[in-house]
Amino acid sequence: MKIFDTKSNLVIEIEKIEKSDEEWKKILTVEQFNVTRKKGTEAPFSKTCPVPPKKHGIYKCVCCDTSLFYYKTKFESGTGWSSFYEPASDLNIKKISDGSRTEVLCARCDAHLGHVFSDGPPPTGKRYCINTIAIQI
Repeated sequence: MKIFDTKSNLVIEIEKIEKSDEEWKKILTVEQFNVTRKKGTEAPFSKTCPVPPKKHGIYKCVCCDTSLFYYKTKFESGTGWSSFYEPASDLNIKKISDGSRTEVLCARCDAHLGHVFSDGPPPTGKRYCINTIAIQI
């Protein structure tokens, strides 16, 4: 599969990650597993999104380390979840609509990250509402 590598600024070919629930349970906390693998949702305002050093950096998937969002695209939405107005690359995420809303997944490992809505700020008008437990710096 192809993803955008934020270190080299190139699209690279990389293997998709597929693991059993038992394998995921060995590397994730119970809460990370519930959110990312079982499509759970952390309680609003229950987590604080870490700020990268010098307020510059990338938020990555907690399951597979794929780059997902730049810190510079983070904004305060007041919803209680980490919010971004665009992903690092559309190659690195998947969006699946269930009719009422659109789920956001990591493209490489299918981790549930959160949802995207059309009520965000310029320049995209999008609000990627992401479970903080699903991302890391």
